[in-house]
Amino acid sequence: MKPIEFISKLDEQRIVAAIATAEKKTSGEIRVYVSHKLRHEIMAAAQRRFVKLGMAKTRHRNGVLIYFAPRARKFAIVGDVGVHEKCGDSFWQDIAAAMSEHLKQSRYTEAILLAIERVGAALAEHFPSGPDDRNELPNEIAGD
Repeated sequence: MKPIEFISKLDEQRIVAAIATAEKKTSGEIRVYVSHKLRHEIMAAAQRRFVKLGMAKTRHRNGVLIYFAPRARKFAIVGDVGVHEKCGDSFWQDIAAAMSEHLKQSRYTEAILLAIERVGAALAEHFPSGPDDRNELPNEIAGD
């Protein structure tokens, strides 16, 4: 699938609203990124983008990136060290498996909303919102 087709099938307003809702309950940050490039090493590309987006600079190291490479038909979820320490590998694998079912049915928005909901719940549990929290990163869908 071409990235423009993937992006055109996303309900951006629902995704941005879901991110904002999830982040109200946590100090964590969630980003969604769509690459227009053909990416074969998806996790390495997602990790590089994580750093480029400034996600490794959050105060509590609790950012999560949901990264898509539609031309390669791949995606990755990257959590910063603070999140990964609390959630572990099985958490990411479970989310990826659930997302895959939606993606196979071309339910792209639903796949992203599911990931945002589950990540947001974990962030709220492990990194609850405090009185001095602020939105450190934009909530929009980013891309190259």
